[in-house]
Parts: sequence; C-alpha cells; structure tokens
Amino acid sequence: MTIKSSLTLVNEALKEIKTLHVEDAYNLCEENKCNLIDIRDIRELEKEGRIENSQHIPRGMLEFWLDPESAYFKSGKIDMDKEIVLFCAGGLRSALAAKSLNEMGFKKVSHIDGGFGALKNSKFKVLK
Repeated sequence: MTIKSSLTLVNEALKEIKTLHVEDAYNLCEENKCNLIDIRDIRELEKEGRIENSQHIPRGMLEFWLDPESAYFKSGKIDMDKEIVLFCAGGLRSALAAKSLNEMGFKKVSHIDGGFGALKNSKFKVLK
C-alpha cells in the first residue's frame, strides 16, 4: 500500500484553491469583503497572538461549524456573502482546509500564502 504524503496533499490542494498574498488579504479586510478565519490551534493563538478582526475556528471543527446539517453548526459565525479567507501558521493546513470547503460546495474560499508568519510581518495588527 502506498500512501500520499501530507506534502503531496498540500501540493495537490494548492493546484485547486485560490491563494492570496498578504497584501490582497489585507485589502479584502479593509474593504470588509471577507471573513478572516484563523484555523490554528487555540494554544497557538495563546502563544503567538491573534490577528485583529479575525475569527477563530479550529481546523478540527471547521467543516462541522460551517455545515448547517451538523450538530456543531455555528449559525451566523460567518457572513456567507463574503469570501472565506483562511490562514494557519504557515499556509499548509489552510490549503487543505480551503480544498475541503471547496469540496463542501463553498464557492468563495481562499487561503493566505505564508499564514500567520506572513501576516505578523505585514500591515495586519497582532493582538497578544
């Protein structure tokens, strides 16, 4: 049996999803045209801080919180008319998460190249 590596899965996802550079994500946020979603683990947020005006949805719960038929659905958590912009620490988990949301049927989904590492070295404000 041959299994795909996690890196292979990420590379496959990157071919299918929309990737934003930090500047483009910043502009979407400034124009109030997106849901900026931090999918990092809560321990990462506590250690590194969080991005101002971002919402936290842990990677492990993303599909469940956004599925209206799930027992874990969080009604009103995001604005469904706006783009869903995901980020993690470096961009790997968010690529997989964006692919998953696309597969669920979400149309306006992207992820940020470089994740939190890129965001904290940009115009985005980090809250500790």
